[in-house]
Amino acid sequence: MSRVPVVVYAADRVLQAGVVHQLRPRPEVELLDAGEEDRAEVSLVVVDRIDEVATQLLRRLHRMSPARTGLVVGQFDRNALQTTVECGVAAVVRRADANQDSLVSMITAISRGEGVLPGDMLAQLLDHVGQLQRQVLDPRGLTLSTLTVREADVLRLVSEGLDTAEIAVKTAYSERTVKNILHEVTTRLQLRNRAHAVGHAMRHGLI
Repeated sequence: MSRVPVVVYAADRVLQAGVVHQLRPRPEVELLDAGEEDRAEVSLVVVDRIDEVATQLLRRLHRMSPARTGLVVGQFDRNALQTTVECGVAAVVRRADANQDSLVSMITAISRGEGVLPGDMLAQLLDHVGQLQRQVLDPRGLTLSTLTVREADVLRLVSEGLDTAEIAVKTAYSERTVKNILHEVTTRLQLRNRAHAVGHAMRHGLI
C-alpha cells in the first residue's frame, strides 16, 4: 500500500500535536515535516472555527498548493460552509468526530479524489446550491452546468438527431439563432463541432 503524504496545519501546537499523535502510527499516512510541503498530496487544516486567520490559510493553500485540502473544525456554520466551498476544501470532519480512523478515512478519500462531508453539512451545501440557482442563476437563464437553459435544450435536440431547421421549429428560434447558440457553446468550451459538443455535454451529465 502506498502511503499518502500529508502536511498538517493547525491553529496551535496542542491541536497539531493531537492530530500528529493520531496519524503517526498509521501505515496509510506519511506525515511530512516543515519544508516538505511541496510533496504533500493532502493538506490537513485543523482549527477551532473558520475565523479570519483560518480563511487566509485556506485561501493560500487553494491558490498556491497542488495538494487537496481537508478540514478538521470545531464550530461550523453557514458562513464557514461558503468559505470552505470558495477555498476548494475537499473534505470536512468535525473535531468531535475526529478519531484516528475517521482522519485516515478522510485522508485516503481525498487522495482518491473524493469528497467527504457530514450529512448535515451536505444538506446545508445542497440548500446553499439550490438558493444560488434560484436567486442568482435562474433570473439570468443560467445553470450550474456551465450551459444556459437554451444551450442545453438545443444540444439535447442535436443529440436526438435533429438538424438546424428542425431544431428551429421545435424551439421557435430562427435557424440563425440555433447556429449562433451552437457556435457559442463550441467556442466557449473549445470544442470542434456540434457532435463534439453533444459528446462533451453527455459525458459531463449536462444534458
